[in-house]
Amino acid sequence: MTTPSPFSARDPAKGGEPVGSDEERLAELGYTQVLARRMSAFSNYAVSFTIISVLSGCMTLYLFGMNTGGPAVITWGWVAVGLMTLFVGLSMAEICSAYPTSAGLYFWAHRLAPERTAAAWAWFTGWFNVLGQIAVTAGVDFGAASFLGAYLNLQFDFEVTPGRTILLFAGILLLHGLLNTFGVRIVALLNSVSVWWHVLGVLVIVGALAFVPDHHRSASFVFGHFVNNTGWGSGIYVVAVGLLVAQYTFTGYDASAHMTEETHDAATAGPKGIVRSIWTSWIAGFVLLLGFTFAIQSYDKELGSATGAPPAQILLDALGATSGKLLLLVIIGAQLFCGMAAVTANSRMIYAFSRDGALPFSHVWHTVSPRTRTPVAAVWLAVVGALALGLPYLINVTAYAAVTSICVIGLYLAYVVPVLLRLRKGDAFERGPWHLGRWSRPIGIVSVSWVAVITVLFMLPQVSPVTWETFNYAPIAVLVVLGFAAAWWLASARHWFLNPAHARTIAREEARRGAPEPVDP
Repeated sequence: MTTPSPFSARDPAKGGEPVGSDEERLAELGYTQVLARRMSAFSNYAVSFTIISVLSGCMTLYLFGMNTGGPAVITWGWVAVGLMTLFVGLSMAEICSAYPTSAGLYFWAHRLAPERTAAAWAWFTGWFNVLGQIAVTAGVDFGAASFLGAYLNLQFDFEVTPGRTILLFAGILLLHGLLNTFGVRIVALLNSVSVWWHVLGVLVIVGALAFVPDHHRSASFVFGHFVNNTGWGSGIYVVAVGLLVAQYTFTGYDASAHMTEETHDAATAGPKGIVRSIWTSWIAGFVLLLGFTFAIQSYDKELGSATGAPPAQILLDALGATSGKLLLLVIIGAQLFCGMAAVTANSRMIYAFSRDGALPFSHVWHTVSPRTRTPVAAVWLAVVGALALGLPYLINVTAYAAVTSICVIGLYLAYVVPVLLRLRKGDAFERGPWHLGRWSRPIGIVSVSWVAVITVLFMLPQVSPVTWETFNYAPIAVLVVLGFAAAWWLASARHWFLNPAHARTIAREEARRGAPEPVDP
């Protein structure tokens, strides 16, 4: 990768904002425009908002929350985690504005690290990002499969078993792979529709739960009732682990960075997409969680629901069978939107990382369809990788919580490395048109500190006693990926990864691949 100055030209009348087109800015960063630049600022925001998806994360981990801290941790955990996530997102957005490329986090790390170690920082950041992105896709589509199984159980007396859940999971991944392969314009449209689906869905569900039931829980229950069904004796430990409900939901907003090469006015639209997706999800999720928790009719019954999805049982008990099932379909629809967007963002990360030769068989994964100008091979690698992460559910019933932990750890390590390097760079960091000004350093310090805490928390055992059936395999997955990346780095990659000569070869190949004009699917 070449290392041109961060901006080749600046307009003093615009406070140092870079001048020139999105394509020129991308060329300054060392890449040729290959992907089709079709997305508006709203579409860019819509992808991240859809992947955060409060109707996915909040609902699929609601059972975990009911056991691990109960209503008090579900409610206050959302408030606290949302605030901390906003700090992380602000720190990332500032860097995104300076380096608007689909390579995203690992590219940022490369530009911000000291020259001697820049490639190593980028290498490991990229691998953590890949792990986290694949885990996001797995977590979202597995959650959708669980809720779809619950609906089929209620409507058709479908027996929910681990094997059938995995089959539903595979079917949903297949659907999302096909959509991202053949329905490129449909995916863009559905991402925009998804924003309104989520907003209106939350309003309809919460409105129904607020006005239809004859009985609601008290405020003291919603904000103060603590439940510990984990087997651990320490309440503090349970509260800390219970934060996973909120923190898992607040993942995937780096998608706005990964989509910048397909977004107009990327240096502004990308960072705004990151921040806007977080604060709108923070509000929507808080309203949604309050609606469900106030509407709990029988805690023990809904916790032990045969569907395996307490939110579904809450809807049934509070609203009746017909209304409950209809609103359950709204939740499932939102989860399907979320999974589709997750595959899109994941594939762009895989495409960008393999463009720099960082994945096995990179020449395959960074190929771009001449018809749609999208990375089709990367789409299917994302799908297969997500399926592999979900398969342990066949032997480990707590596997879903482990997948969500992997997602949080992988992504947030990748999120915070560029922020840490930006702090070390200090005033030498050349800002883009969107920045934090004098607040950059204090917000960055909070972000780094928070990620250090949650990285430790979500590697810890979640249930006691710890057995093969309850073991949190997140540390193993993280160590396997880290070990593989480290071995490859020492054996080979340190000699060529992000080497300027290697980057020039890649750039020539990308220019050749990008020659065909896009054709509407």
